[in-house]
Amino acid sequence: MPGIVGIISQRPSEQYDALVKSMAKCLIHEPFYTEGTYTNEKLGLWGGWACHKGAFDDCLPIWNEKKDICLLFSGEDFPDQADVDALRCSHEFGLDDASYLVRLYETKGCEFLEKLNGWFSGVLLDFREQKLVLFNDRYGVNRIYYHEDARGFYFASEAKALLKILPGTRQLDLRSLGEVLCCEAVLQNRSLFSGISLLPPGSAWVFSQGEPVKKKTYFNQQAWENQPELSESDFYERLKETWARVLPRYFSGKQSTGLSLTGGVDSRMILAWASRPPGTLPCYTWGGTYRDCADVKIARHTAKLCQQPHNTILVGGEFLSQFHDLAERAVYISDGTMDVTGSVDLYVQRLARQIAPVRVSGVCGGEILRRLVMFKPDPPQQGVFDPQLNCSFQDAAATYADEIQGHRLSFTSFKQAPWYMASKFTVERSQITYRTPYFDNDLVALAYQTPAKLLNNEPALRLIADGNPVLGKIGTDRALAFGSGSAVNRMLHWYQEFTFKAEYAYDYRMPQWFARLDHAFAPLHLERLFIGRHKFHHFRIWYRDQLSEWLKETLLDPAARSRPYLRPNCLEGMLKAHIRGDRNYAFEIHKILTLEFIQKKLIDLK
Repeated sequence: MPGIVGIISQRPSEQYDALVKSMAKCLIHEPFYTEGTYTNEKLGLWGGWACHKGAFDDCLPIWNEKKDICLLFSGEDFPDQADVDALRCSHEFGLDDASYLVRLYETKGCEFLEKLNGWFSGVLLDFREQKLVLFNDRYGVNRIYYHEDARGFYFASEAKALLKILPGTRQLDLRSLGEVLCCEAVLQNRSLFSGISLLPPGSAWVFSQGEPVKKKTYFNQQAWENQPELSESDFYERLKETWARVLPRYFSGKQSTGLSLTGGVDSRMILAWASRPPGTLPCYTWGGTYRDCADVKIARHTAKLCQQPHNTILVGGEFLSQFHDLAERAVYISDGTMDVTGSVDLYVQRLARQIAPVRVSGVCGGEILRRLVMFKPDPPQQGVFDPQLNCSFQDAAATYADEIQGHRLSFTSFKQAPWYMASKFTVERSQITYRTPYFDNDLVALAYQTPAKLLNNEPALRLIADGNPVLGKIGTDRALAFGSGSAVNRMLHWYQEFTFKAEYAYDYRMPQWFARLDHAFAPLHLERLFIGRHKFHHFRIWYRDQLSEWLKETLLDPAARSRPYLRPNCLEGMLKAHIRGDRNYAFEIHKILTLEFIQKKLIDLK
């Protein structure tokens, strides 16, 4: 993923330039990236970066006119028009790239970070005050990993850049490993690796010569939590005004934009209010090979009604033929925090980039507007992993229970987003510039004032109808539409809910008793009744059928069988049972494959 790397030290070394170049190359995942380095020994910075060609941050390093302020920046900013107008009173600048940010710093000082709106990270050099400021966005989605020792402070947007130059960190932290296997995320701003941590959300760490680092924060989420709850009518009017005002920000810039469209409410809210001429907003949806899923059918229809082109990006035979490389690459890019299912994200985003280099998505609408928690402790089945690792699953569940206490929106915004969702974003953002208006600061601030009765789909459905009455009449993938309270609509909704849950249970988390039953009736091909209605990837079946030989070659290799965290005899029996079809170990196979790729690509570095 595009990002920054660097070494901050008051002990200059001839090796630092080469080390930073090596770190920056770790962030280069595709040929359309650009990279560079900048060194200033006086302030003690050896820095580097990687970015997509033509992106908002493809203008580094950024200098002010007097050459006494320099900025290395990764990510995007979506400014408020009033702030832009105020700044233009004293400076001339464009908004197509990040060059105006140094002007904002000249005007506001470090308070400029409070004005930034988006996912970003950076390091600022102020020669007037002889200091460096390392910062990230208030949600912490643009991750910054760091390691401190007696020689200096090392930081990088991806942990692999630190692993490359710091051999002592190339070992897994048992506590963090238990959390990834149990919760699919490392909690509490730690990382998978020994001695490497995450910069907390909203950080502005100041480095000055001869002084210890000042670990400051520029945003306190309590400012949002302490807002009063609005009445239902006032909230909706505020939501409507805010949505209409902020959404155009996410279609700005010089690069072409596509809309990732599903059958749900969140991407349709974008489509309903996106003021784009016919034929100018390419839309696309992920699809499978069994049938057109609900997302594809509905998205194709809604795009047609808005006179926008629509593409279905299929995940099928071509994806499976590339699965090994895609899975290995997804684990590597995410620093091991995304399991092998990230192969799907990597595959579809590569194809999405061919449509448009910028993707606008409805992702996180539910997490912000309805405070949906998307992950929870769910440990693998007993007997697969070493008993000591099994104990860490209990610790992970206890840590999670502590962290989810408090305001639910603060959990989804400031913990779930950087710990859990950022892993998927990292894989996706390696291919495209990713934008979601649901993390706009103005919208998130308003979401804290949502009345309890509106923590559901009703505001979104109403907003769709207000933005585009035709779209408001079309049911979602769960058969929801504005004002659809009839008995027939309720029956359709219950039916769609049943098919959604049935497909999830049949495909991914099929109980063992049902797996035996399904195996007994295999000649009837019962999967045709369930698979593909809502989902486009089907790993339980793929592991059983198309990927079975590859699985055995990969996981029954002597090196893989000897990993200390596995019980080898159990592993062989588990694979045979899953491939035979009378047991379901898809979830466990995800984890074991991921650990194998972590070992090969991130630990056993040459």
